[in-house]
Amino acid sequence: MNFGVYLPPKAESNKVPVIYWLSGLTCTEQNFVTKSGAQKYAAEHGVMLVAPDTSPRGCNIEGEDENYDFGSGAGFYVDATEHKWKTNYRMYSYVTKELPKLVQTNFPVLPEMQSVMGHSMGGHGALVCALKNPGLYKSVSAFSPICNPMECAWGQKAFTGYLGSDKETWKEYDACQLVKKYRGPPLEILVDQGKSDNFLGQGQLLPDNLVAACAENKMPVILRMQEGYDHSYFFIASFVEDHIKHHAKSLASK
Repeated sequence: MNFGVYLPPKAESNKVPVIYWLSGLTCTEQNFVTKSGAQKYAAEHGVMLVAPDTSPRGCNIEGEDENYDFGSGAGFYVDATEHKWKTNYRMYSYVTKELPKLVQTNFPVLPEMQSVMGHSMGGHGALVCALKNPGLYKSVSAFSPICNPMECAWGQKAFTGYLGSDKETWKEYDACQLVKKYRGPPLEILVDQGKSDNFLGQGQLLPDNLVAACAENKMPVILRMQEGYDHSYFFIASFVEDHIKHHAKSLASK
């Protein structure tokens, strides 16, 4: 597994907090590194950025490269249970356990000071990782996340393939389900969504469902609907400063 790293100047003499970025469908670790412009703001706030790939690669699993929304580049941040995928496709455990251990062993980070954010499939992943692990991340945010995968075509395809047909198991990887039962340190979820995002209109993202689920459990959520923005990295680059500030505030005060 590849992952990209940005170390701020502060890391030359001090340990620093870390923000994990989870990318979306078809992406590698390079998309965020080369397109987001986040390094400038990470430098200003003294935080490290870590951006992993979105799936294992070259596992020689039949069909792994046939679809853009399943298999390579589409790990969906779950631990697969279906026989064909369960050995290699364990992105949830990779992001929450294996990768942080690698980072903490090899880079000057403060191990208890980490946050998570992501885009689209990676926004789903960020929400799931934070909500399933109360206290592991100090803050969470997302751009155009797949908020309710059990109710959209992308999520249903991925969950059926990786987790099987038992929809009860799907609930463990659906932010709208997880937020209703969250019991842990306070979290304030920040979500930016472009109003001109074609996937919003197709019913793949369902941000209103997340807001409704948060309301049931009195979970603070800020949903900002951004006029004229689509699903692209131009959108991310336009608002990533706000997200870095959101995380830096939590990482500095806890």
